[in-house]
Amino acid sequence: MKLINLGKKIAVGALVGTMLFSLTACGGNKTTETTNEGKTNTATTEETKNTAEEPAKEATTGAIDVISREQGSGTRGAFTEIVGLVEKNASGEEEDKTSPEATVQNSTNAVMTAVANDTASVGYISLGSLNDTVKAVKVEGVEASADNIKSGEYKIARPFNIVYKSDLPKEAQDFLDFIMSDEGQEIATAEGYVGDPQGKTYEPSGNSAHITISGSTSVTPLMEKLVAAYQVHNPDFQADIQATGSSAGIKDAQSGAAVLGMASRELKDTETGIEKTVIAMDGIAVIVSKDSTVEDLTIEQIKNIFNGTTTDWSEVQ
Repeated sequence: MKLINLGKKIAVGALVGTMLFSLTACGGNKTTETTNEGKTNTATTEETKNTAEEPAKEATTGAIDVISREQGSGTRGAFTEIVGLVEKNASGEEEDKTSPEATVQNSTNAVMTAVANDTASVGYISLGSLNDTVKAVKVEGVEASADNIKSGEYKIARPFNIVYKSDLPKEAQDFLDFIMSDEGQEIATAEGYVGDPQGKTYEPSGNSAHITISGSTSVTPLMEKLVAAYQVHNPDFQADIQATGSSAGIKDAQSGAAVLGMASRELKDTETGIEKTVIAMDGIAVIVSKDSTVEDLTIEQIKNIFNGTTTDWSEVQ
């Protein structure tokens, strides 16, 4: 009996030893360090990683590369007016004081591509078009977001207008009614703009019209979404959407070349003979490269950068 008990004890001891060895082997993610005093410190690899600090980015300095939109762009028209780049000359006429050294791009995507590939650059785009290839800076300490536009805290914002003649065909009016319904306004909100649902419900009409819609390149992506949603209710409806710029869209609506014009700015006093409906509010995001250390700019700083008064990033950081 004693021999049997002794054998059991030996077997149990061997089992415990095996388990301890296995646990030690599985703890391969730990590092052991022997101190000068002969003591041993043990830390997991994860803990070691967490204590390692990432090197801080060097502040962005050097010449500023200004990226602007073309004349006639609704985004440019709204941006220059809001930040104070539009000034009256000696004759009382308004002039856009954007620096002649600025690089001009003809679309939102072109601005984003130029800024994404140049750490020294700065540009502006519709907030609804913002993606993770670039970074939107705060303006006066306020983040560019739909909520901040709705509250009025974010100052660089503008309307998305649909313009048309007063004798709008009923088929086009039906589409406009859909845009202003809760469904249409919720689409605007979902796309990153500021919609304004007011309890309006849209009822399908069987609309089979084929219309032309032209104008703002900023409004175009939202318009494409609205047309697609409207066609779910009215499958035979067709719309030719032409991204030609706000000024061109307004002229097309005036001349009848388009049934609906898209404008991402307010109408000028000289742009007469048409009516407008605000279909959403949009912010204009001031963007820099994701590698830039610029995080926040004042309206005054933005104005001076785009008119060429401020030419080096070290002047604003």
